[in-house]
Amino acid sequence: MRLLALLVTAILTSVPALAWQDGSSSASPESSPSKDGAQPTLPVSLAKIREALAVTPAEPLKGLNEQPHFRVEIQEWQKFKAMLNTLKFETGGPPVPGGIYGYQQQQRLFPKADNPLAQPYAAFSQGELLQVMITTLMAKYFAGRVVNWVTTEQRERAEAEARKEVARAMDEFWAWRAQAHPQSATDKP
Repeated sequence: MRLLALLVTAILTSVPALAWQDGSSSASPESSPSKDGAQPTLPVSLAKIREALAVTPAEPLKGLNEQPHFRVEIQEWQKFKAMLNTLKFETGGPPVPGGIYGYQQQQRLFPKADNPLAQPYAAFSQGELLQVMITTLMAKYFAGRVVNWVTTEQRERAEAEARKEVARAMDEFWAWRAQAHPQSATDKP
């Protein structure tokens, strides 16, 4: 098998080499400038280029000796540090049932791909999951308002009963005072 691959590689690489050799042999030997000894004609003279490079310019380049009057400061690192300082790496949130190690053990013993029904919420069907979701949303958004409404009603009822009791006690007090002190009964406010 290796011999066959080596043979195919040798054939494929030799074809372009043979084509190149055939193309170079077909050219006439008279046309090559190196064999004639004649220099090729160029549109620009090399002597003139050397002379122009040897001459120093009369006016030096501007800005070579100037001191900069600006300052460059790269602030990406400061922005990155400021962004990292805003992150809080606290261990918050509700604890995992069975603890973090119990959850990891469950993941190792019952992988999600092999045991899909051993995962959290796997015991629920789609309809039951929808019911759990709706119940959770209702508890989050409406339960607080209902509790506030009920407690407000109970407080208002208790305040009204307390006012009635105070009014009844005041009436009893003034009735007792009128019986005990008949001359000051007219002093009732």
